[in-house]
Amino acid sequence: MVSNYHLATVLCCALLLMNPTVGAQVEQQPLVLKYHNGQLLKGKITVNLLWYGSFTPIQRSIIVDFINSLSSPAGAPLPSVESWWKTTEKYKGGSSALVVGKQILHQTYSLGKYLKGTHLVSLASSFNELSAINVVLTAKDVAVDGFCRSRCGTHGSIGPVKEKARTAYVWVGNSEAQCPGQCAWPFHQPIYGPQTPPLVAPNGDVGVDGMIINLATLLAGTVTNPFNDGYFQGPATAPLEAVSACTGLFGSGAYPGYPGRVLVDKTTGASYNAHGANGRKYLLPAMWDPQSSACKTLV
Repeated sequence: MVSNYHLATVLCCALLLMNPTVGAQVEQQPLVLKYHNGQLLKGKITVNLLWYGSFTPIQRSIIVDFINSLSSPAGAPLPSVESWWKTTEKYKGGSSALVVGKQILHQTYSLGKYLKGTHLVSLASSFNELSAINVVLTAKDVAVDGFCRSRCGTHGSIGPVKEKARTAYVWVGNSEAQCPGQCAWPFHQPIYGPQTPPLVAPNGDVGVDGMIINLATLLAGTVTNPFNDGYFQGPATAPLEAVSACTGLFGSGAYPGYPGRVLVDKTTGASYNAHGANGRKYLLPAMWDPQSSACKTLV
């Protein structure tokens, strides 16, 4: 088995906070993600989930509802998760409709509580399905090589093996107990830069709401640059992709250390910018819009 271990790192706003000029460039100058003429993931795509470690049923439902919201036929009130995802249709090839597929609960920690990249690939290989994205989600007590130091998650590909095509995979970790200031900002005080008050997480779970931001980032990167030859800027080994090019921007008026103007739930005080399935609310990052060559926020 060959792994194309593509590091689409998501350090939620840490880079932006350490280097304010990054945020200024994203907002003030045209941003171009070059298309490198490779395959994109379009059409109906199954998203398989492997839960490694202990996740509560509520935590799992928050993430499943989010994925179901991306291509929800029923439609939620605007601004919605679905309207956020529709920006991916502006990339070549049309729409990418994500549907939750198989789920595996891996609660015994059979590979231990410290995982290397090879472990992630092995776990992601648990599913045998074409036209799929295999997502590995690690619990808050699971350490992963590079987690918190250089990444909050990653996406890559497995294969090809024999005559099977390459399969895309994503890994995202729960940072609540390890580095919420890096991987769950703006729901926690950042470890660098301006110490603005954290926002209230829309689903009441700092770790999982932070995972949603990183999962959204990586799913968008996966469908628009699954095999290192799609849309990105910079080197293929460390690309800026559809959402990672827009780090730290959640609403209008955002600047380094300030996520921007977002919506606030009058009852709970939680911050959000997207409605989802089953009445859920989420905070989603800006995505690069190929038509305007700019990072686009929902509010």
